Amino acid sequence: MEAMLRAREPNTASSMNLYEATRGNSAPVAVPPQSPGFLKPGRHRKRLGAICILLATVSLLQRPAQAAATTGPPLTLAETLRIAGERNRDLRLTEVAVRAAEAAAITAGAAPNPNLTLQTTNINPRAGVGAGSLNEKTVDSTIRLDQLVERGGKRELRSRNADLLAHASRFDAAQARRALILAVSIAYYDLIAAQRKVDAATETATLFDSSLRAAEKRKSAGDMAGAEVERLRVDRLRSQNDARQAEADLARAGLALNLLMATPASAAPRASDDWPALEEPGTGDIEEAVERRPDIVAARTRVEAAQAASRLAQAANTRDVTVGIQFEHYPVSATNAQGTGNSVGIALQIPLFTRYQFQGEIRSAVAGLEQARENLDRLREIALADALRSRSDLAAAADRLRRSRDELLVAARKSMDAAEYAFRNGATSVTDVLDARRTWRAIQIDAITTQADYAKALAAWHAAQPVQASTDQGEK
Repeated sequence: MEAMLRAREPNTASSMNLYEATRGNSAPVAVPPQSPGFLKPGRHRKRLGAICILLATVSLLQRPAQAAATTGPPLTLAETLRIAGERNRDLRLTEVAVRAAEAAAITAGAAPNPNLTLQTTNINPRAGVGAGSLNEKTVDSTIRLDQLVERGGKRELRSRNADLLAHASRFDAAQARRALILAVSIAYYDLIAAQRKVDAATETATLFDSSLRAAEKRKSAGDMAGAEVERLRVDRLRSQNDARQAEADLARAGLALNLLMATPASAAPRASDDWPALEEPGTGDIEEAVERRPDIVAARTRVEAAQAASRLAQAANTRDVTVGIQFEHYPVSATNAQGTGNSVGIALQIPLFTRYQFQGEIRSAVAGLEQARENLDRLREIALADALRSRSDLAAAADRLRRSRDELLVAARKSMDAAEYAFRNGATSVTDVLDARRTWRAIQIDAITTQADYAKALAAWHAAQPVQASTDQGEK
């Protein structure tokens, strides 16, 4: 047995280097610099045993958190989008903003109310007001009605401005819904990826368990050195930590989706849909599609509203007049010996712009119009760049997915199967099979990430390409 250990001493040193090179995210372990004494089989086994104990302790300390793993109901993407559309807080806030804008439009379209004035005059403190009922008092009574008449089309311009702003708020709600669909789709695909990574990590951990049991049998039969068994044990512990980290990532993905759906965090969801099929980017006119986006239509509508606001500010120079009509009753009194009578009067009030001609309001409205136009141009540039980037990302993600699915996964699986077969039959060392497993695990995780990247790129491309005109969405 001692001779067998000495014969495997070169592999022992290389295995320690391999462990140091592939620790990844495992807890750091202080390993002293290698020396000739360190390569002795006895000391090597002791140090590997200490490493195993440390990793096992870390794994056990993390074990209680596994009770928080997601066990929620399975949801399809369509169901997830429906729930988010009904409960999402941001979307509901935009709907409240639409109702507020519609209320402002009602206010803006209302005509000025008339003013009714009741007045009593010609009260003589010395003679008094006389005896009898109110209509027998010796005072003059006046009733007056005043109505403001808006000129220059102010009411129409004010109503048009408010209506356009309410219309823009509906497109804001449509844009919020579009952004929510994209965010929910991305979160849903992240959840699928997290679930697949948990399955892959669990499968890897199970594989290491079976390999370790087989290695211990070979060690008992004198066919494998104890150092190689300890290497397998270390990789098994690392696979358990990887599985635990995958579970934590899954819980995090479920919480992110819960936040978008406004559902309790205790009811963590599980995705039941599969990955979307490969789809090539369309060849339609991107600029035309950009013009249909709700945020672009909202910005264009706000330009029209700013134009109406500018004309409204200029219309302030058109004088509004107030027309009044008055009826007066004057009875016989100590100051009026001519007798009882009635009179009618008409009044016309005209403002005089002698000090201020609304220059501030006009300049502010012109600045608002310029700002609305600049914002429209800015959003167009952003939307066009977003659409072009989405198309490029989708094409690149599709190429990566084909290569990963059709070539990398197949080659890595064949390599690992061959290494596993050789290891089970004693034709290769544990170092070779560990390398093959690490390669397979890395490519498997990379394939899941590539599939998730493609799915999210496809969702972004669909979000950048509205199927229907945004006007239909904004009217809802």
